[in-house]
Amino acid sequence: MKADEIIRILKANSCPKDLVGMARFGINTKNALAVKIPFLRKLAKQIGKDHALAIALWDTGIHEARILAGMIDEPEKVSSKQLEIWVSDFDSWDVCDQVCLNLFSYMKNAREIAIRWSKRDEEYVKRAGFSMMAILAVHNKETDDKYFLELFPYIEKGAVDERNYVKKSVNWAVRQIGKRNSGLKKPAITLCNKLLLMESKSARWIARDALRELETV
Repeated sequence: MKADEIIRILKANSCPKDLVGMARFGINTKNALAVKIPFLRKLAKQIGKDHALAIALWDTGIHEARILAGMIDEPEKVSSKQLEIWVSDFDSWDVCDQVCLNLFSYMKNAREIAIRWSKRDEEYVKRAGFSMMAILAVHNKETDDKYFLELFPYIEKGAVDERNYVKKSVNWAVRQIGKRNSGLKKPAITLCNKLLLMESKSARWIARDALRELETV
């Protein structure tokens, strides 16, 4: 398939009436078609992995085409230049999280990328860093606890960011790391208790929300 053919398929399967609901959930609908994620996953399987096609789809700027691009791209072929272009293009939390989930988290240096992005100032780049930490906690089944414990200082620093999409991704990272196993649950709770003592409203919100889950699992 070529990019223009795929765009025609996406447009034929769009649900414009869903754009209002997407916006209600904080999704940027400026360039969106309102194509459901299950359809994109099915289409991605039909297409298969294709790095060049992923680049072409990303360059269209279409919301769902970019999510699809993350699904079909090949992590081993993603260059540092592409990585920077794509993360800088993030303009909606769902594109950010889907691309991190389906592509960036599979790169060999995924943790280092996450740490680097967590220290950036741009809202969606920073979100990508913490979203990657959460995703790695779920997917990297064989990784030892030290791998995740070393992320806590970055999570603590990020917790004071008051921006909604950042603090929610920091919260996600704390919860997923803490739920990973009993060895990480205790230090995650300790971190939350530390955040509760901070003056930052964001840090305290992250801690309270995470503790509600961590103390019941």
